[in-house]
Amino acid sequence: MAKLSMQQAQEPRLVFTMKAAGLFHVLFALSFLVILILAVTQAQAETKAQTDTEVATPDDTQPEACGGINLLEKLAREDPKALGQIRLAASRIPNGDALLWRIEKSGYRDSWIYGTMHVSDPRVVAMSEKARNRYEMADTIVVESTEITDMAKAQASLLANPALSMLPDGSTLQTLLKPAEFELVEAVLKERGIPIALVSRLQPWMIYSMIAIPQCELARMKDNPAFLDKKLADDALAQGKALKGLETVAEQIGILTDLPIELQVRLLTDTVALGSTLDDVMKTMTELYIQGQTGMIMPMIEWSSAQTGADDNDAYAEFEKQMVHSRNHTMAQRLVPMLEDGNAFVAVGALHLPGNEGLVQLLRDSDYTVTAMH
Repeated sequence: MAKLSMQQAQEPRLVFTMKAAGLFHVLFALSFLVILILAVTQAQAETKAQTDTEVATPDDTQPEACGGINLLEKLAREDPKALGQIRLAASRIPNGDALLWRIEKSGYRDSWIYGTMHVSDPRVVAMSEKARNRYEMADTIVVESTEITDMAKAQASLLANPALSMLPDGSTLQTLLKPAEFELVEAVLKERGIPIALVSRLQPWMIYSMIAIPQCELARMKDNPAFLDKKLADDALAQGKALKGLETVAEQIGILTDLPIELQVRLLTDTVALGSTLDDVMKTMTELYIQGQTGMIMPMIEWSSAQTGADDNDAYAEFEKQMVHSRNHTMAQRLVPMLEDGNAFVAVGALHLPGNEGLVQLLRDSDYTVTAMH
């Protein structure tokens, strides 16, 4: 896909989409469901291709290399002052400088909370030695959803409730999009070996997810979707540890399903327009995560957005409220009783931790001492 044009970059809609994409890949552990559905869709496409020569299937014998550039490395070379401004903004975000935190309270054994990224990048899955040791010593592992340990069952649960994934009232993607938008989406799906006819009845958020997930991540996860959260959950069961969840997959998906269809369409069409700029954002986010600098992620995206001279703060604020803040409060309420026995290792998306409404601060508000372990 082509780089973002100057005209496209000046659209506030695209600014919103960049921020939304930043949240999606760190906050939602449901990417594995999209992988499963994509795998089924590709299998259907391959079957169809045997009798329909007009349907092309990709050669996926070689893993897709991860693309994109690190935007902050580019800034360090070309505009150090701007990089300094981003670092200053990040320094003002509470609790944004660590992935691993100790949770203490008088009368309880210590527990730990660790920020994850829902990808299968080997650098992410490896974790730090300190985090790995705390995980191995824990009696209880807490993840966003325990359903990630049985992917087929989770997929069946999703598909058993059509309202979570399918468009209502006979609508199709073609009826929702303008002709030019439909053509662009169709072309991007074709690049991924997905005939649009096979997904045209899915809600736009699901098709958005198929496009927003980088090709390299799809290639890694296709045969063995061992993204970090799933590996932690699977290993917990294999080692006989207690495994607990803070949300259900239905709750996570319901947040996306409840987005107005108009907003889902917007996310889909604008993500297509972002082109390879999305790869740049993903690469930068991943490398910031590996460095433990989660507080830098949103200032980086917001700085990139500010260069367009336009923004869509009102729409994004409401989106962030539903995707992040409301879930943080729910997670904190459910987590507190789980900490009473102590020696728990809690793994949640890293962007749930920073900020005045992040889990670190919410646990402090519940009379816990929470300390960064750098």
